[in-house]
Amino acid sequence: MRMIRNIVILLILITGLYIYFDETNSNPDELKKSIKENMHIDHTEEDNKQDTSQPNIDVKGKLYDWIDKSSDELKEELGEPKRKDESAYGYTWWIYGNEKNQYIQFGIENHKIETIYAIGEDISTAPFTIGTSYNSLKNDYDFKKDVSYQKGISNYTFHLKEEDLKMRPLVKINQELYAQLYFDTFTKKLSSIRLLSANVLLKQRPYEVEYRGKLEKEKEFTETQWKEIQNGMKKQIFDITNIMRTSHELNPLQWDEETSKVAFAHSKDMENNQYFSHYGLDGTGLKERLGKKKIAYVAAGENIAAQYPDAPAAMEGWLNSEGHRQALLNKDYTHLGVGVYQFYYTQNFIKKP
Repeated sequence: MRMIRNIVILLILITGLYIYFDETNSNPDELKKSIKENMHIDHTEEDNKQDTSQPNIDVKGKLYDWIDKSSDELKEELGEPKRKDESAYGYTWWIYGNEKNQYIQFGIENHKIETIYAIGEDISTAPFTIGTSYNSLKNDYDFKKDVSYQKGISNYTFHLKEEDLKMRPLVKINQELYAQLYFDTFTKKLSSIRLLSANVLLKQRPYEVEYRGKLEKEKEFTETQWKEIQNGMKKQIFDITNIMRTSHELNPLQWDEETSKVAFAHSKDMENNQYFSHYGLDGTGLKERLGKKKIAYVAAGENIAAQYPDAPAAMEGWLNSEGHRQALLNKDYTHLGVGVYQFYYTQNFIKKP
């Protein structure tokens, strides 16, 4: 089972860039990191083609007004979701959006909306408008290093580091609702927003937490359940990647199933063998992994991450790391394969000849 980190959540990512088989950032000794986890799951394949038939999202009112509303109300307002993805936290993501510039995930548990993640243009996310400058929101909401929550006799305090304050400050809207604001630290503008009930915040624990009382034990999943969770996260990474690229006026990437299998195998190998690197324990890298599957390409790049709580968090981490950002926003890439194994994430970008 994934090791519980009640005090510190470890967020790790590494990037590698491969152009015409030339490798950079390729010293395996510098890249290897040991991450102790003990979960197992086998691979499953899904069709990752985008559904372009869904119209633009028109969320009326303030986004946080949707928290606690029912799934029936959501369906009545926005129609059927593009798909439903299971999460590792007890709720199911209902995915809405189009292929170009709008994307929202509604997390529903017991027929009630518990959390929301939104990214893209022309979405009503008031009062936190995507694209607003960091300084403007900081002045309005006075980002704090310590954010507290009390439930009965239990007390919880989330401690934000300087990096957290710059990239993902936490705003307390009321006693039971919080907003996690993801900023693009390169443009210093709001990239996306996540709304969380206090219950979800305590489940995910995305910051250091000091508490007096109890923390809910992490859920255990069957092999079949983990397959569903992983497949949802890889699709979310693909969707969010294209939203981010479109917002930077870049072409969206096409899904490549064979490259996805390569990415998945690497994520699984890292978890199973307790290392974190672009290079396997046998010294082989992305070039060898793609070559073994006879995947033709003229340029390729790889992003890896570990221990982020879910796909949106991993994506925002990549966006805010210079090397990962270069791969994510590389104008030359044409296809993408994503592989998620537990909480290990791999993106393989390629330019097809």
